Order: sequence, then structure tokens, then C-alpha cells
Amino acid sequence: MANENNNDEENRAGTINDASLREDNENVTNARSRAPSRAKSRGSISDQRKTVTRTGSRLSSATESVHPNDKHHELPTSRATSEEAFSSETNGGYDTDLEIEEQREQYDASGRNIYKEACRINGVIPVSYFLRNITETELTMMHHGLGPAGTRAIAIALVGNTTIVKLNLSDNWLAPEGAVAIADMLKENCYITDLDLSDNKLGNPGAVAIASTLLQNSNLTHVTLNGNDFQDKCADAFAEVMLNNNKIEFLSLSSNNFGEAAGLAFGPAVAENITIRHLDLSWNNIRGKGAVTLAEGVGGNIGLRKVNLSWNGFGNEGSVALGKGLSTNNTLEELDITNNRITAEGAVMLGKGLAVIDSLKVLKVGDNPMQTAGCYAILKSVRENPNSAMGEIDFGHIQVNKDFEDLLKETQEAMPKLKVKHGGTKEPVKPKPKMNPMAKLQRYIQVNNLRLVDFFNKFDKDGSMSVNYEEFEEGLLETGIDLDRGEVDWLIKELDKDGDGDIMYSEIFSDVSKGT
Repeated sequence: MANENNNDEENRAGTINDASLREDNENVTNARSRAPSRAKSRGSISDQRKTVTRTGSRLSSATESVHPNDKHHELPTSRATSEEAFSSETNGGYDTDLEIEEQREQYDASGRNIYKEACRINGVIPVSYFLRNITETELTMMHHGLGPAGTRAIAIALVGNTTIVKLNLSDNWLAPEGAVAIADMLKENCYITDLDLSDNKLGNPGAVAIASTLLQNSNLTHVTLNGNDFQDKCADAFAEVMLNNNKIEFLSLSSNNFGEAAGLAFGPAVAENITIRHLDLSWNNIRGKGAVTLAEGVGGNIGLRKVNLSWNGFGNEGSVALGKGLSTNNTLEELDITNNRITAEGAVMLGKGLAVIDSLKVLKVGDNPMQTAGCYAILKSVRENPNSAMGEIDFGHIQVNKDFEDLLKETQEAMPKLKVKHGGTKEPVKPKPKMNPMAKLQRYIQVNNLRLVDFFNKFDKDGSMSVNYEEFEEGLLETGIDLDRGEVDWLIKELDKDGDGDIMYSEIFSDVSKGT
């Protein structure tokens, strides 16, 4: 009986082993016949996450049919290996409806997330205005107090920005460090075309950084760098930009500290540049030889349409150079030389160029000490130019006289579209009527509450009741009455009726007492 039980057990184990072997063979056959697995996609589940739960399969049925506590019914090691192979083969490298898709991170084209992270790294608070307008074409962030750190964060966010084309960060105290950050950004950003960094205390180091970028950037067309305390030390850097950058059309370096050396550097560069249409160098200290060289450069330029040189110190020397330059220039349309210490003599020299140039439409020469004579000379030169295109002349705060008004009327008859502004017509000064010398005597006596005899005694030292001319003059001098030589002579002639050379008390009494 025991033998029969043993045989039953062996038969049962053999049956299980046969089932296991048949299942292993089927797995191998399926693995061979299956098409090669395609590459794992981004959404595929990693090997660590792969699981298979197939209840009711032959493998699971066979496993469940064996009692877990029966040592005689343990599955062979090869069977466990077969199960792992089955799990891997049946699920490896395939996307199915049962897979859990990984959450994919979407690309932030606006740069908001980059900006927030840059703010965290630089230790600054994100500017909400920047976040709201980062997708606009024009970003104006004036007076936000960004400082160098805030500027670095914005620069990082703008490296990959593709929407902003006009950037205004004026008055944010960028300092040289901020200028370097913006310069580095502009080397990568190819969409910004208009840049304004005015009033940011960039200094000479910041100027060099920006100028270096302008030599590489081929997208910027408008650059405004006013009020940044640039000095002659960085003039060569900007001169290099004028010589080699062929994209900038508008360049403003107004309200800096450029002096004579800067004028010497800018002059030849301006003469060679062919792309800048509007150049603003106003409110600097360019004078002397620098003014002359710059004026010659403007005259030799063939691309400039508008030049602002106001509030410098060109003087008559610079005016002579400007006059010569204008006589050879045929492209300049607007010239502003307001407040440049140009006298009437300088205006005459400037007029020589105005008598020739046929392209200039606007001339601003106000606040110069040229007076009426200088205004007259300039207007006359324009009047005598048969090809003049002049439409506006500004003589602001300079008074003119009737002769100028007559010339203006004549000029506007020939040039009806010409508009002229000046400081008003100077009225002829009428001399104040002089007070009668006799009235001065009468007034002196009244103010000092004197009797006429007391007044005469000041002159009559010997009590003779008569004084000669010399004594009379000495007496008048002692009283302090304001009388010039002519008035004294008039009084003597008026009081000495008989012309005997002495003035009698009775003669003074008869005349002075009439008004006392």
C-alpha cells in the first residue's frame, strides 16, 4: 500500500514537471517567433516598474495548485527563472493601454520659469511687471530700481526670449555689472532691435562692455545711452562702433561727459559711417579742436539726416568748421547747435555754408550770444540760397530788431513755408527825460527844508550877497546835487541875467523862488 502511495506521488510530480516543461517550451517558442522589440519610448515603464499579473494562466494555475507548505511540491529553480523570463518578454519595450504615462515637463517659451529661478539664484524678488509683459513686443521698465542683481536675472530670462524687440531699462541703476549682464545677453538674443539704457551710471567699464557687444550684434538698430557718465576714456570704444557697425541707425550719447578728446575720436568715425541716420551728442563738453574735428566729420558724412550737437561749446571756431562742412554736404536735413557760444561773427561764418547746402530743412541756433546781427546774417544766407529747402529756423530766446523783421517778411514772401521762431522784437530804448537843473535846485531846497537865503549862504562865503562862477560851482559840489558839467553851465547862464560874471542873490531869488 505504501508503494502504491509513493507511485501516485511520483506520477503526480511527473505530471507537474511535464506541464512545467511544456510551458517553458511554449515561452521559448513565443519569444523566438515574436518580432524584435522596438526601442523604449519616453513613455515606457522602466524595468524596475514592470510587473505582470495574469491570473488564470497555466503558470499561475500550476503554482496555485501546489500547497505552499508542501516541501515535496516546490517548483524547480528553473521554473522561477522561466517565470521572470516570461514576465520580461511579455511586457518589455511595449506601450500598452495598461501603462502609466510619465508626466512630461513642457517647454516654457515665455521664460517666466527661467526668470523666477534666476531671481532665486541672485537673491532678488521677481518683478511682477516683467512677468506680465515678458511676452509683449515692447518692454519698458523705467524707474524700477533693478540694480545689478535684478538686471542679471532679467538678462538670463531674455537670452532665449523671442517676442521682445524694444527694451527700455532706463533709470534702474544698472551700474557696470548690470551693463555686462545686458551685453552678454545681447550676444545671444537676436530679436531685440531697440535698446535704451539711459541714466544707469554705467561708467566707462559699462561703456566698454556695451560697445564690445555692439561690434558683434547685428540686430540692434536703435541704441540710447544717455546720462551714463561716459568720459573721454571710452570714446575710442564708441568710435570703433561707428566705424565697424553697419546696422545702427540711431545712436544717442547725450548728457555724458565727453570732452575735446572725444570730439577728436568721433570726428573721423562719423565721417566714415554710412548707416547712422540720427546722431545725438548733445549736452556734452565737446569744444576746441574736438569741436572742429567733429564738425568736419559731420560735413564729410553721406548718411546722416539728423545731428544734435546742442549744449556743447563749439564757439566761433567750431562754427567756421560747420560752415565749411555744410557747404560740401548734401544729405543732412536737421542740425541743432543750440547754446554753443556762437557769436555774430560765428553766425556769419555758419551762414556761408547755409548759402550753399540744399538739403537742410531744420536749423536750431537759439540761446547763442549772436544777437540780432547773427540772426540777420543767417536768415540772409538762407534767403540768398536759391536751392534752399529750409522749412524751420529756431532763434529761440534771441531778440531781434525791425531790420530783421523786414528781412523776414521779404524772405517769407519768397519762401512761404518757412517758419522762424525768435525771442521777440527788441523795442528801441527811449532815453529818460532829464530833469531841469533848476527843478533839481528847487527839489533840494524843499527836501532839506531850507530857506533860500540859507541855501545862498552856502555859496556866499564873504557875505557880499553875490558869488562868482567858481564859488557857485564849489557850492553846488558841496551840496551833492546830481548835476553834470552841461547842467552846471546851463544854470550859470540862466542865473547870470546880465552876464557880468557874478550871480546875485536877487537873481537866484527871482528864478528859484518861482517854484518854491
